[in-house]
Amino acid sequence: MKRLPIDDSFKVNRNPITLREIVLDKLRSAIMNFQLLPGDRLVERDLCERLGVSRTSVREALRHLESEGLVEFADAKGPRVAIITLEDACDIYELRCVLEGMIVQLFTLRAKAKNIRALEKALEENRKVLKEGELQQVLDSVQSFYDVLLEGSGNHVAATQLRQLQARISYLRATSVSQENRRSASNEEMERIVEAIKSGDPLAAHQASVDHVRSAAKVALDYLKSKQNDGSKVRELFAPVALKEPRIGH
Repeated sequence: MKRLPIDDSFKVNRNPITLREIVLDKLRSAIMNFQLLPGDRLVERDLCERLGVSRTSVREALRHLESEGLVEFADAKGPRVAIITLEDACDIYELRCVLEGMIVQLFTLRAKAKNIRALEKALEENRKVLKEGELQQVLDSVQSFYDVLLEGSGNHVAATQLRQLQARISYLRATSVSQENRRSASNEEMERIVEAIKSGDPLAAHQASVDHVRSAAKVALDYLKSKQNDGSKVRELFAPVALKEPRIGH
């Protein structure tokens, strides 16, 4: 019998996504989509049964989510979905105002033509997804928009700081875009950011970015306050602090 040559079909196809990453993604998505609510207990045994995986995989995923600020080990009862208080949310939005405003300014000053084209493409994709997409698709498209800004800004330290907050920012973003009429307003605000960038005006771009964050903050904080008032699962909330306008050029 003639020996046939070994072709590419003989190769072992390796899946680069590990089981731990799949479990992590499933749990993160459940939190982002409000299938698991702030304060919900995360019992390892129950999660193992629902996910069909070992305790080791679940435990590793929970520890990673703790590092992202989405899970907390608050007491002897074990892990729970983290409660983002009004005070926490205000702190995050204040930091977003400062960091994202600066990122947008730097992008306006440093971005190349290819970066601006990528930003326009991300904006167009976001427009489509906001009209028709599921919540997770919306969050992914918004993150893609910001990934372009981070890449084109050239400031890796600021980008790292924002990425460390990414999970909690995405959770608050999910809270705001889930509210009525917020989706269309969000894209219009992002359009103003892009137009200011294309005009080459870093101060206008900065202001458009700050306005966008403040609008999102108002919707999210109003929602969190309502949850405090009606006694639902969002607990331990504090009165919001006013957002401060970051100083430019001082």
